[in-house]
Amino acid sequence: MREKIVLIGGGGHCKVVIDAILAGGEYDIAGIIDRKLEAGTKVLGVSVLGDDALLKEAFEKGIKNAFVAVGSVGDCTARKAIYENIKKMGFNIPHIIHPKAVIACDVEFGEGAFVAASATINPGTKIGKMAIINTSSSVDHDCRIGDFVHIAPGVTLSGGVNVGDGTHIGTGASVVQCVSIGKGCMVKAGVRVSQDMGDVEE
Repeated sequence: MREKIVLIGGGGHCKVVIDAILAGGEYDIAGIIDRKLEAGTKVLGVSVLGDDALLKEAFEKGIKNAFVAVGSVGDCTARKAIYENIKKMGFNIPHIIHPKAVIACDVEFGEGAFVAASATINPGTKIGKMAIINTSSSVDHDCRIGDFVHIAPGVTLSGGVNVGDGTHIGTGASVVQCVSIGKGCMVKAGVRVSQDMGDVEE
C-alpha cells in the first residue's frame, strides 16, 4: 500500500510536482493545501483541501509525508517558511524525482529536493535540501547545488560548478566548468556565466 502525501501550494509548479508523483507511483496524493484556492478546486485532478489550518489535521489523521509544491523565482522566502513549518510539525519531506529524469547512481539529495522530467544529473553531484532541478536542465559531474536553489528549465551546468544557497539560475542559462556562484544570486535567463559570482547580501 502506497503512503499518502499532502502538497502545499496549488500553482503552476504544483502541476509539475503532481505529474512527477503520478508518474513515479510511490505516493498517493491526499490533496493540496493552498490558502488562495477554494476548497474542492481541482489541480490536475487533485483536490484542494483548504488552507494551512488543515495541515495539523492531516498529520493527526496519519498523513506523515508533505511536499512543498510552491516554486520560486529569485525569492525562496515562501518555500523556506513552508519547509520550516512542516518540518516543525513532524512531517517527513521526501525528495521527488520524475522517473523520466536521468540520475547517476551516486547523486545525493537533501530532503524536499525536486527533479523534473528530462533533467540530467551526472556522477559526483550533491543536491541540497529543497532544491529544484527543473525540466530538461543538465547538471554535470561533481557539482554542488545548495539548499533552496532553483535550477530553471533548460539550464546547463558544466562539471564542478558550485551554486550557493537560495540562488536562482534562470531558464536556458549556462555555467562553464568549475565556476562558483554564491548565495542568494539571480542569474538571468539565457546568459553565459564564465566567472565566479560572490554572495548577495540579504
